[in-house]
Amino acid sequence: MLETEKKAIQSFNSGFNCAQSVLQSYAYKMGMDADPALSISSGFGAGMGRLLETCGAVTGAFMVIGLYNGQKYEDNSSRKEESFAMIQEFADKFKLAHGTTNCKALINCDLNTEEGQLYFDKNKIKDTICEKCISSSIKILYKLLED
Repeated sequence: MLETEKKAIQSFNSGFNCAQSVLQSYAYKMGMDADPALSISSGFGAGMGRLLETCGAVTGAFMVIGLYNGQKYEDNSSRKEESFAMIQEFADKFKLAHGTTNCKALINCDLNTEEGQLYFDKNKIKDTICEKCISSSIKILYKLLED
């Protein structure tokens, strides 16, 4: 297991959401303090504010890609274009691994309902789905950023 992946899973299991866990695990490599990383990504868990849209592990990775390109390129046009290309590549690889980037489709329940919360807990979705999405995100980022 990659050290960054281990850090992200530990963060997730300590109570941070999926987006926070992915961004925080890379923040130190990007010269960003953990506190702003955690604050910025706090609303992106559970498919962006529990909207169950794009998976938080994915949006956390998108933020990492933005940080990476923000440091790599001085002009905004290059930052945007390279980020767009990398985000599209990331999303393609994530979809290959999981079939979708959509949180609701991944976890197969509605976290905004009591029934959904019970299903999530009873079926250990955090362990069986969310951790895998975080791990995949870290591995895909590793290939994109560190190869």
